[in-house]
Amino acid sequence: MDSHDVLPLRGRTEPRERRAWWLGGGTAGNEQLTATVGVLLLVLLAIIGVTIVWMHQLIFVHLFVGLLLIGPIALKMSSTGYRFVRYYAHDRSYRAVGPPQPVLRIIAPMVVISTVAVFVSGVVLLLLGPSSRGSVLLIHKVSFFVWVAFTGVHILGHLPGLRGHLSAARRTRESVVGVDPGGGGRTLAIAGTLVAGLLLALVLLPEYTAWTAHAFGHHH
Repeated sequence: MDSHDVLPLRGRTEPRERRAWWLGGGTAGNEQLTATVGVLLLVLLAIIGVTIVWMHQLIFVHLFVGLLLIGPIALKMSSTGYRFVRYYAHDRSYRAVGPPQPVLRIIAPMVVISTVAVFVSGVVLLLLGPSSRGSVLLIHKVSFFVWVAFTGVHILGHLPGLRGHLSAARRTRESVVGVDPGGGGRTLAIAGTLVAGLLLALVLLPEYTAWTAHAFGHHH
């Protein structure tokens, strides 16, 4: 077979490969996306944890990273929510993978509710400023501790399978034959949510001033 015989075949397969690159992946792609975003969130949440210990000195970092987190958090909730919907809609592939662990299914509503409460109250606090905190600050603090507790259990429940999902993703990317199914879509989703969070953090930069001034004055 010469090159003239190969080119038509390549021409027919490339559109299918491009489609698989952006929209493929199935259950394995969903797990890889969830695991990758999970690692990213662990890093960002570790930074948030440090800022809480030294809140007065690191209030700017706390506000910036907190807003940056909104994008990846939304993506993580979307990926896990998608799996939830597909499983309970009796999708064969997701049924074959099986349901999440019982404990994770039980705490899932509290993880979602506390996550929304933490970030919504945080943004409201930022916009109100330190002089108009009222009950919003209490809601933010209480929901944060609830969120840490339930999210901690959620993370521990997923840790055993995390390494396997990431290893599978790396092996797929390093494969010479074929394409990484859904690799382009996952990369775009992660990059897009990071950019969205970054833009939100930058747009709201002027709102930081009252809080940083308050923290600096209180510290001194």
